[in-house]
Parts: sequence; structure tokens; C-alpha cells
Amino acid sequence: MPMGWIITGSVVLLIISNVFMNLAWYLHLSKMAERPIFYAILFSWGIAFLEYVLMVPANRWASAYLSVSQLKIMQEMITLSVFLPLSIFVFGEKFSWDYVWSALCMMGAAFFAFRRMLFSAAS
Repeated sequence: MPMGWIITGSVVLLIISNVFMNLAWYLHLSKMAERPIFYAILFSWGIAFLEYVLMVPANRWASAYLSVSQLKIMQEMITLSVFLPLSIFVFGEKFSWDYVWSALCMMGAAFFAFRRMLFSAAS
């Protein structure tokens, strides 16, 4: 399968897994705040299982073309991109321009992590 399809498929799986990850990390704060911590842990682990079912194959497939550092930076970009809408629409956070500036810094990090790949493909 071509590299573009594998990386695109991996990104899609990572986006979906990140939705589960953020829900596992933060949903218990509002949905289980009154329950004992043990229940919150089990609740979060149940959601995190779905995250790992998607994240592990996504990283394994993309690792054929990307370094571990590139995978990590891509993951962090996806995490930030997924977290911002979830924090506003699901968790009720207020929008802040600081999120935009943070995203721009992350985009700069991604540029430097992938620039050899981007420019070597162009030449």
C-alpha cells in the first residue's frame, strides 16, 4: 500500500483514538465526580481500551515510514487538535486565543520534525 494511504489511515485512527483518550482522561471529572475513585478508574480504563485498540495499529503502520520522534510529534499535534474542540464543546471550557498561539507553536514543531520528509519528496 502506498505511503500516503498508510499515513493518512494512521492519522484518521489516531484522531479517533484521541477522542477516546481525552474522554478517558477528563470525562470522569464531570460524569463521575461523586463516585469513588475506583469507579472512575474502571470507567476511564474502559474508554482507554478503545483508544489503544486504534492507537497501536495506527502507530505500527505509520512506523514503517516515520521515526518514533515524528510519530510522537504527530500524536501531540493530533491531541491538541482534538482536545481544543472537545474542551469547548464537551467540557464547557471557554475559548482562549492562547490555544491558537499554542497550536501555532505546535505547527512550528511539526514543520521542523517533518521538513526533511517534506522537502526531499518535493525534489
